[in-house]
Amino acid sequence: MPPSSGTSDTPRPSRPGWEPRDPTLSAPPPPARKRPPRARRLRRVLRTLFGLALLGALLLGGAFVAGYLLVEIPPANAAALAQSNVYLYRDGSPIARDGEVNRENVRLEQVPLGVRQAVLAAEDRDFHTSHAVDPKAMVRAAWNTVTGKGRQSGSTITQQYVKNYYLGQEQTLSRKAKEFFIAIKLGREKPEEEILQGYLNTSYFGRNAYGIQAAARAYYGKDVERLDTAEGAYLASLLKAPSIYDVTTHPENRTKAVARWNYVLDGMVTEGWLGRAERAAARFPLPQTARPATGLSGQRGYLVQAVEEYLTGHGVIDEKTLAGGGFRITTTLDRTKQETLAQAVEDRVISRLDPDRNPADRYVRVGAAAVDPGTGKVLAMYGGIDYTQQYVNNATRRDYQVGSTFKPFVFTAAVQSGAQTQNGLPITPYTLYDGTNRRPVEGWSGSPYDPANEDDASYGEIAVGEATDLSVNAVYAQMAVDVGPAHVRRTAVALGVPGSTPDLTASPSIALGAATASVLDMASAYATLAAHGRHGTHTLVEAVTKGGSSIDLPSRPARQAVSREAADTTTSILRSVVEAGTGTAAQAAGRPAAGKTGTAEDDKAAWFAGFTPELATVVALMGQDPESGRQEPLYGALGLPRINGGGAPAEIWAQFTQEALAGAPPRDFDLRLMPGAEEMPPVPPLPDSPESQDGQQNQENQESQESQVAQDGDPYLTGEAGPGAAVSRSPLPSRPPVRDQ
Repeated sequence: MPPSSGTSDTPRPSRPGWEPRDPTLSAPPPPARKRPPRARRLRRVLRTLFGLALLGALLLGGAFVAGYLLVEIPPANAAALAQSNVYLYRDGSPIARDGEVNRENVRLEQVPLGVRQAVLAAEDRDFHTSHAVDPKAMVRAAWNTVTGKGRQSGSTITQQYVKNYYLGQEQTLSRKAKEFFIAIKLGREKPEEEILQGYLNTSYFGRNAYGIQAAARAYYGKDVERLDTAEGAYLASLLKAPSIYDVTTHPENRTKAVARWNYVLDGMVTEGWLGRAERAAARFPLPQTARPATGLSGQRGYLVQAVEEYLTGHGVIDEKTLAGGGFRITTTLDRTKQETLAQAVEDRVISRLDPDRNPADRYVRVGAAAVDPGTGKVLAMYGGIDYTQQYVNNATRRDYQVGSTFKPFVFTAAVQSGAQTQNGLPITPYTLYDGTNRRPVEGWSGSPYDPANEDDASYGEIAVGEATDLSVNAVYAQMAVDVGPAHVRRTAVALGVPGSTPDLTASPSIALGAATASVLDMASAYATLAAHGRHGTHTLVEAVTKGGSSIDLPSRPARQAVSREAADTTTSILRSVVEAGTGTAAQAAGRPAAGKTGTAEDDKAAWFAGFTPELATVVALMGQDPESGRQEPLYGALGLPRINGGGAPAEIWAQFTQEALAGAPPRDFDLRLMPGAEEMPPVPPLPDSPESQDGQQNQENQESQESQVAQDGDPYLTGEAGPGAAVSRSPLPSRPPVRDQ
């Protein structure tokens, strides 16, 4: 075999797993991938979507369960609980409401059925048949909001109630989530009636009116019980947009408001809540014009303050509970008489004030109160020019001396106790006293006391009746000692002056009115005289309710404070004050009247206290520096040298009494006088004379007769102030009892 030349046609042996490629052939294309079938791909997508849906459902279900378990029904928010107290005149017309929130809750049964159905037609027609939440409505509302069809809540009445009562008005996802879960729980745990009642009491209707009752008052000036269906439909239409649909505030929106009102009524027809004939007869009920909030301005604040003090002072409601609101308080105040009294003060004093010309006019304050003698009910009160300017109620304050208006109580005590002068003479309207100025009182063991008469006038011997007409201090200071200052005090308290009155001290000065009783206190006491000695504790409140339930008021039946003879004989000498004494200005009332003037020390106050058989009224002018609060004399006020009770106070009294009793025929006093008061008695005989012995026997017979009448139960005879309450007096002097010295 020839040797190899380095080339050969014999192929090389191949390596394992490798096959030689024909160099003349092109490279083969890469193998094509196999695609999965379409059905397999669809199944994979569906499996993914199902897994996601299942996961979503599990997550949503878990979130729902977690939310339901974690979100509790919270306590009500403070704003939802806040209510105002409503104060009414005795005829039901409003005086004022206090508190920042204008709300007065009512029970569902107080809301007429037609009004309730109107609200459901406007806000949630499926309230009685659907669940507490409506997911479809929520989604629809969200879609409409997103697509620009208007912002909608999609909330059921239950959800709206949750927002109003438990949560707030903020638009957040967290609040909406809480609202959702609380509504579900509430729908399971609370009856529908309670939810609807809460919704009606917490919804906002515009005009600062929260709740259906406040809305009824704001738009139609009536309580919710008196609303008709058409009016209820208008209030229901306000819930969507209170400010827009208020046709008096925005008359340009009347067309929209009427359309919304029609929508509500048509919905009631659709739901079978309103007949077609009634629907056709319905006319749009135009609401009253919106009124500005007056709050406690003018006399309103004084009246509210006095009523609150009465309620808390008599234990009807404690101060904290009253401050919580929700009370409906009907007072004894008569609206017409209240306005009449305010006008009389305006005419006789306020309109005459000119501080630029008369600096003392800056000090003038006026207080007045009128009481029904038969019941003790306060019918009118004047507290000051404006509560927002002068916060102190001049009708109830107890810091000004009552002056000589206290003197009648001294005489009443004298008759009540059968008192005698230092000379042993019975005290009657005709008993003579020494009216000398600065005469020291006799029979008093305390410090010497010698009061001055007004203008230092001396009168010499003067009868009690005339001394009352002229308000002689020397006479009444001595009479107080003769009666016994302690008994005078006890009688004044029985008549109606509070025992806690400052400076109501058992001393001779008690007769001159150093005590600082209020105008209302004095009106109550004078009303007792007008009622023949029967005292009914003054009251300012007729009824109190909360949530439709009545609050018990104290029972204070009238009682016989002093005997009828004591009260009526006092009235007889007070009639003389009006007819011929210092109170003649009161004659302008045009009917029989009795009264007494009074002036405080240094002329810092001037009073007139008077009454007719039907009405007892006290008026006082007071001097007070508006900046320092210091009491000031009234010299120069109203352009007069002095202010006395027979001037402006008596003029106010006369104008008010005349107008307050207009239309009622004048009534004369039916008086039962003490023995010896009918006419001037003869001059007493000397001691130990036959006439004297006969007189003593007659007196014993009279006392025996009075004792027998008392046993028979005459309701007017004695009273709680005596005669058993009479006190021992100083030993009588030994000189003959001809007349008092």
